[in-house]
Amino acid sequence: MLFVVMFFYFAFYTINGERGLRRYLHLKQEISYATEIAERYSQEKKELEDKIRLLSSNSLDLDMLDERARTVLNMVQKDEFVILDQEN
Repeated sequence: MLFVVMFFYFAFYTINGERGLRRYLHLKQEISYATEIAERYSQEKKELEDKIRLLSSNSLDLDMLDERARTVLNMVQKDEFVILDQEN
């Protein structure tokens, strides 16, 4: 009887314990989600670095400078139309 009780005790904590199977699967899912977020932020960082590179004094892109000035100052010419983008 003692062996049966011990067997169920260890089987239960193998599945539900602090270092059990359920906890392992939960942590694996969290790692997957964190990796996904890290990749998303890495891509966003790369895009921002590309924009910053275009605005640097070494390689100034006048179109990018004009776009940023219009966005920040919220101004356009009288003969221009504005199409708003939902992302920005």
